Parts: sequence; structure tokens; C-alpha cells
Amino acid sequence: MDRPWQTMPGRLLAVLLLATLLVACGQSGGAAPSPNETADGSPASTTDAPPTPATDAPTTEPAGDASDLLVEVTNRGTLLIATDANYKPQSFKNPDGSWEGFDIDVAREIANRLGVEAEFLDISFDVVTAGSWNDRWDINVGSMTVTEERKEALLFTTPYYYTPASFVVHQDSSAASIDDLAGKKVGVGAATTYLDYLNGTLVLAGEEIRTAAPQTEVQVYDADLLAIADLALGDGARLDAVLIALPTAENAISEEQPLKILGAPVYYEALGVVLDKSSTLNSQSLTAEISRIIEEMRSDGILAELSMKYYGVDITSKQ
Repeated sequence: MDRPWQTMPGRLLAVLLLATLLVACGQSGGAAPSPNETADGSPASTTDAPPTPATDAPTTEPAGDASDLLVEVTNRGTLLIATDANYKPQSFKNPDGSWEGFDIDVAREIANRLGVEAEFLDISFDVVTAGSWNDRWDINVGSMTVTEERKEALLFTTPYYYTPASFVVHQDSSAASIDDLAGKKVGVGAATTYLDYLNGTLVLAGEEIRTAAPQTEVQVYDADLLAIADLALGDGARLDAVLIALPTAENAISEEQPLKILGAPVYYEALGVVLDKSSTLNSQSLTAEISRIIEEMRSDGILAELSMKYYGVDITSKQ
């Protein structure tokens, strides 16, 4: 009897088995090429073929004019705001680093209505008023008075509130009127309208000076509240008076500083949000949009609400 592999069907089966073994061994009896080798053992190229671009990928280019600051802020999603960390109750930092104050809440509301986040930077007032910000921030919300001189370098929105400028003295002072400050030492913040007023150079935009400045010895401070601190040391100890925004003086008195207001306000200040004329991006549209937002906030009552919160009186409309 024939063995199965010696018959025709058996031979065919054997041939098929042998072919299968050869294929499994790479047909040459050696190992199959590695992923980094060609079939002849030479190194394969490691450069990936360029990917085929997706035809349905979403575009990521920013919308609008790239040379416009309003477009830049909207696309960025953040409004960079310069202000003062030591100007209570307008703007100040709490011990935990959080920002608070009238200017801070106004700025947050503006950012919210622009559809972006507010980010605050502590910048010296004299640096802001000088202009030429080099695009380090977008706007200033720092209770800046609109003056003709400042308008040469800066853009102002419509005013968001109006503050009286007043003299404050120590509670032990014998001064009965502003005239009694003649020849006395009066403290003011650097680069402020108060300094210009005492120097006789103040020209307000749309406002007028109600009381002529007395002839005094002027002492300039980096910040208004530093002058207040020196005045609180005693009548004539370092200062005889300070010229400052009335709400700031009233806030110091409410915090039991030994001070009192002297006389009526000498002038009222219209205060606006500020932008830099020398910005590399066009600031006109952002200025106009913030002005629109301020008037909207005045109409819907939020400005008055914030003024009452911090000052106890509505000073967001012209007296």
C-alpha cells in the first residue's frame, strides 16, 4: 500500500507545506526586514512624508483689522489695565493680592461688556500721564483728570465720574479758610492736577477753577496717600495741609485719620478712561467703544450704584 505523501494528492500537499514554510521564513531562509531597513538590509529613510492637509480644518486667523487695538483686545480675550495699588477707595490691593475699589469695579464692568477678562497692572501715575506706554498695557482706569496738556499725549473717553478737589488739614489745625494756607507747606501727589493747581498752571478741559490757589510751599509725594500719612502725624509736623480728591480725604477720615476738610472744593475734575496716542495699534475705535459703554453704564444705573458703594454719594454726573 502506498504512503499518503507518495500519492499524487500527497505530493501536492507536501509542495504546499514547503511553500508555506518558505514564505514564513522570508523566502530566503533569513529574518524579515526590520521597520528601519529595506528588504536588502540598507537603512530606510526616517523622514516622514509631508502630511496631507485637512480640507475641513477650521481657520484660526483672528477676525478684523490686526492694526486696530479693539480687535487686538477682543482676539486676545484680555484687557490690560494700568491703575494704582495704593489709592483707596478708587483702587487698592488687599493683603491677599486681590484688587478692589471704584476704579477697579468700573474697569471690570468695561471689560465684561467688551466680552474679555480684566487684568490689572500697578503702574506709577506719573508714568501713565507721560504717555508713550510702548504697548505695555491697553488702557488706564485711574481717576485721571482730563486736561488740555494731557490730551496732547493721551486719548480720553467720556468722563465716568466727577470729583471735587479739596484741601484737608489736621484736626488740630487753626486754619479757618483756604486763605489761611498762604505760606504753609501743602502736600500733593506727583504729576497730579493738584500740583498744577498750586503751581498756577492747571487748565481743565470743560471745567473751571472755582477758587484761586493760595501761595504755598509745595511738597510733592509719589502718591497722594503718602501725603495724607504725613499730615496725620500732627499739625505742622511735616505738612500743614494736603490737596486731594474729596472722596479720598473722606475715606481717610472715615478710617479715623485725625483730619478735617477745609473749605469748599476749589475745582471739580472730569475723570476719564485713558489710552495712549502713541500706541502702535489704532486706539480710536477702542476709545469710542469704551465711551459708549460708559454712557450705557450711566444710563442703566451701574455707575451710580458703584459710586454709592464706595463714596456714599453719586458723583458720576456733573454737579
